[in-house]
Amino acid sequence: MSADALTVLQHQMQARLQLLRDAALWKLEGLDEYDLRRPLTPTGLNLLGVVKHLATVELGYFGDTFGRRADMPMPWLEGAWSDNADMWATADESVDDIVALYRRSWAHAQETFDASTLTTTGTVPWWPPEKRDVTLGLVLVHMITETARHVGQMDILREEIDGAAGMYETNDNLSHADQSARDQYVARLQSVADAVKGRS
Repeated sequence: MSADALTVLQHQMQARLQLLRDAALWKLEGLDEYDLRRPLTPTGLNLLGVVKHLATVELGYFGDTFGRRADMPMPWLEGAWSDNADMWATADESVDDIVALYRRSWAHAQETFDASTLTTTGTVPWWPPEKRDVTLGLVLVHMITETARHVGQMDILREEIDGAAGMYETNDNLSHADQSARDQYVARLQSVADAVKGRS
C-alpha cells in the first residue's frame, strides 16, 4: 500500500474512532449525577465510569505505548487495581472533570497521530511479552474495537435508565422511530419467546 493510501486509511480510522467517542459523550447528556454514577449491572457497570475508563486507556495506548506519557495526574492508576478504580468516578470527581479528561485524552492521542503513521512502532508494556510490539495501526484497531464495545454497553445502560436509544445524535439508526411501532415490535418478540418457552 502506498504512503498516500496509508495516510487516507489512518484518517478514516481516526474519524471512525471520533464518531464513537462522540457517541460515548452523547450517552451522558441529559442525565443527573445519580444516574450517571449508579451501578446498573451486577458487575457495577456505570455510564460515567465507562467514559473514565475510555479516557484512561486512550492515554495509555496512544501515549505510553509510543513513549508519550501524559502529563496529567491519574491517581486511580497508582497502587492495586483490585477496585477497578478506572471504571467509576469518586464523589470528588465531577462529571465535567471526567468529560474534560476524555477530551484531553483525545488531544493527547491527536499529537501521536500527527507525529506517526500506521506503521509507526510502539510497545504496550502491560501486554504479554510476545504481543507487546505493535504498530499504530494495530493500536487504532484495538481502540476502535474497545470503544465500540463500551459504547454498545452504554447504549443498553442508557436505554434502561430513560428509554433513550440510538447510535448518534444525528442518526438514531432505529428501525422503529414511532413509540407505538416499537411497542408492537417488542410485544411480537415477547410472544415468540413465550411460544418457545420450555422447549429446551
